[in-house]
Amino acid sequence: MKRVTLVDIFNQRITQKYLQRSGINHAVTVAENALDMAIKANVSLDLATKSALLHDMGHYEWYRDGKWDYEEYRRHDIHAIKGAERAHKLLIRLGEDRLVAKEVSLAVLLHTDSYLPFEISDQRTPMQHVVAEADALDEQPGGQHHYKEMEPNEAVERLHKIDKKIEEMQSQEKGKSN
Repeated sequence: MKRVTLVDIFNQRITQKYLQRSGINHAVTVAENALDMAIKANVSLDLATKSALLHDMGHYEWYRDGKWDYEEYRRHDIHAIKGAERAHKLLIRLGEDRLVAKEVSLAVLLHTDSYLPFEISDQRTPMQHVVAEADALDEQPGGQHHYKEMEPNEAVERLHKIDKKIEEMQSQEKGKSN
């Protein structure tokens, strides 16, 4: 089975739609953070970077009197739930392995506990922890990290570099096991 790449995922119309809302720059930066952290934590680079890229695809816009209302958004936030559902559906449509789609979806669901009445940080797997921490590294007050700009062609270039690094690392692992 051919690996579904980050570029494959990014180039989908549905990905474009939802990453426009949550910020392409943020999604790509979190994927880059996740790559570095996954290497150090010795967890799946493929799972961590896919989860990181898609972690905020459940975001929606919350306006009051024609202006973005961050506090109202946070009060009604269920983006991790919506994102997990969207990520799973997208990955299955792309032909991703069902177990990979499930693990990515769970990491998207658990990248934050902002929608829960309790903390889950000690309940995350090491890979889920990488995604949550990679996200936290890029956060800015008032959700400003969602508004940093990045052109789609720059995003594709940066994601291609991550894909290439993952493929190199996977080849090295296969070489060691042979």
